[in-house]
Amino acid sequence: MTEKNCTTVTEFILLGLSDVPELRVPLFLVFLLIYGVTVLVNLGMIPLIQLSSHLHTPMYFFLSHLSFVDFCYSTIIVSKILANIFSKDKVISFQGCMVQFYLFCNYAITEVFLLAVMAYDCFVAICNPLLYMVITSQKLCAELVSGCYLSASVSALIHLCLTLDMPGYKSNVINHFFCDLPPLLNLACSDVTVNEVLLFIVVNFNEVITIIIILTSYLFILITIL
Repeated sequence: MTEKNCTTVTEFILLGLSDVPELRVPLFLVFLLIYGVTVLVNLGMIPLIQLSSHLHTPMYFFLSHLSFVDFCYSTIIVSKILANIFSKDKVISFQGCMVQFYLFCNYAITEVFLLAVMAYDCFVAICNPLLYMVITSQKLCAELVSGCYLSASVSALIHLCLTLDMPGYKSNVINHFFCDLPPLLNLACSDVTVNEVLLFIVVNFNEVITIIIILTSYLFILITIL
């Protein structure tokens, strides 16, 4: 693709889930219901854990952060979906698109890491119950959670920087309901091989590491129970 076919984009158009007018109200109600339940459950769980002294354990500490992350990335995506369902132009600014992509990527990766940490927590609780409170100290829990947020932020920031480095786009119409990396790469008018390779490496690295931790933890749990 030649440089003359590149255009500087100031806003994107999100095509959304459907352009059928009859589906607008059902889609809006379904997503509103799902989002309402998500907000109620996650935001209700966090103060409940904080107020109940019986829940001040490592497991519920991790669960409160998992609820917070789930609420954050649900809000980032669903709020824009609800706003665009009845909107004619379905426009999102370039800056808004980049922020949405970064935050979604950040919180999605954080959730995956938190699930691995929670699996490790279960492993320690069941396989080493007498040393559980010693091993999973408040300091270690804080370090594990901080590591999840930091690792996810770095991964998302790398993708964001490479995306911002792209000179232009063939079009500003995104065939998706939010700003995700693959649809943005499809619109790029420059070589995105580095972006695709890095996306493949980061995604597979995160998945392999977390899956190994989760499967290993539950394997040892199963062996201990048997």
